[in-house]
Amino acid sequence: KPAKRLSSESNSHEGAGATAGEISALEEAFRKFAVHGDTRATGKEMHGKNWSKLCKDCQIIDGKNVTTTDVDIVFSKIKGKSVRTITFEQFKEALQELSKKRFKGKSDEEALQEIYKLIEGKGPGLTGVTKTVASPTVSRLTDTSKFTGSHKERFDASGKGKGRAGREDLVDNSGYVSGYKHAGTYDHKVQGNK
Repeated sequence: KPAKRLSSESNSHEGAGATAGEISALEEAFRKFAVHGDTRATGKEMHGKNWSKLCKDCQIIDGKNVTTTDVDIVFSKIKGKSVRTITFEQFKEALQELSKKRFKGKSDEEALQEIYKLIEGKGPGLTGVTKTVASPTVSRLTDTSKFTGSHKERFDASGKGKGRAGREDLVDNSGYVSGYKHAGTYDHKVQGNK
């Protein structure tokens, strides 16, 4: 049975070639980025922060033709005065603006298709979100052998925490001042010097 096709004009707001029921790869990417990091987000509007993330992750920002500043300017221009988000329709407008900058030599339509290709099927990348960095600063700060003052007392020579003994003064009846390095060597010294 022949499927009823709408003319391309009335269908263009659905995304290239997508029927009303399914969402286009572009809209899917929009939704993924729109809800990123926001548990209350519905996926219908996108914040400026996620908009810049999308532009970074999908390589729309190339550092030459399109910079983070361009992305922010376009966002501010497209969104309404009192709102802080853009809808999918506005998102496509914003992409149109950026596509002219990003793909300068191409026609508007070609540039738009190119920029869609960069985004379609993508989701927010988790680059470096929870990676632990082995930076010299961190290792220096967590090296218990370099601790001083009361913090030093909380770890033994191997770097293992002493627990309660490191926090409270447990009574030491050995007759030596607490923290005296040569405790227990008196007899040895006296005998050794004879």
